[in-house]
Amino acid sequence: MSNSVGPGSPQGVQSVPSFERSKRFADANASAYHEPRQARDRVGLADSVYEPVCDGLERVKRRLHSLCENQSPFLAELLDHVLETKGKRVRPAITLLCSQFHPNDGKKAETMAAAVELLHIATLIHDDTVDNSDIRRGKVTVSKMWGRNAAVLLGDYVFATSATFVCDTENVRVIRRFSETIMELSSGELHEMVATYDWAQTREQYEKRIYNKTASLFTTASESGAVLSGAPESVVDALRHYGYSLGMAFQIIDDILDFEGNPDEIGKPVGNDLSQGIMTLPAIMYIERNSVDNPLVDYFKNPEDSESLKKAVAAIQSSSVMRDSYAVAEQYCDSALANLAALDNIPALASLKELVNYVVQRRS
Repeated sequence: MSNSVGPGSPQGVQSVPSFERSKRFADANASAYHEPRQARDRVGLADSVYEPVCDGLERVKRRLHSLCENQSPFLAELLDHVLETKGKRVRPAITLLCSQFHPNDGKKAETMAAAVELLHIATLIHDDTVDNSDIRRGKVTVSKMWGRNAAVLLGDYVFATSATFVCDTENVRVIRRFSETIMELSSGELHEMVATYDWAQTREQYEKRIYNKTASLFTTASESGAVLSGAPESVVDALRHYGYSLGMAFQIIDDILDFEGNPDEIGKPVGNDLSQGIMTLPAIMYIERNSVDNPLVDYFKNPEDSESLKKAVAAIQSSSVMRDSYAVAEQYCDSALANLAALDNIPALASLKELVNYVVQRRS
């Protein structure tokens, strides 16, 4: 597995254990992965994760909602719609938690946390528009309710607003990293778009795509919090690598949930990514192991055939690739934890560790 997967990905990241060694996790949990979805021991994100930064997160929330003030009624309505979400605010929490390892007043980290969340929201607005999605987390999307033109313009507005927040940090390193992240996010989406219904995608291509789409923002969230706190470079490096590994695991679990999640919890039908021709880790593994008479290939050759889609989803769900995909996510979780090993044992450290546990057990 490649450790450097994008222009902004961490270099020298803590090595990920080999796939073979990670089988310890998969084998130990094999029976759980083939139990009915409802029987799994999945957890939500504990409130204790936010405790070290709860006051800062509340200030970030108020700052975000202040964007609705002094706006035209239409723009205020749009902003209120996207800011009033059920999101867990994981990314801004990471920024604030990673700023706790060096004395600072927290103000610049809070500004950056707001920027990180706005960037995430902007990408969701654009993603929903490109994907023609009607619902996001049980809520009607902007493009569905107000049209694609309004959604694109709102996404642009939120993107630009996030950039002004980053400029307020007055830190050139952070500003540059944030700009690189926007490039990576766009690159990931473009790659996903041109690669739809291409069953010949490699694991390396997949890793690069999910770094760009997801892990890049986790990396930026963690690195920027540390940088703005004035932490030593060794601490910045450790937290950047932590964010990278956590983000990779987060997206792999998201891809697993596309096959085995509860539609009410994940906010989309089971097999939704596959139905749109998107190759995720379980699908890639299944192709690697079943080159002949593969229902996934049959579906990609004829995307209008709903029966082929059902067969492909069922075949992947019942195969060992689900277990082994979890094992790959666990590799990244092990790497994330390893990068925390040398940090001070403060409450924020416990929260960052708990986030790793949450990622691999989450259900939405």
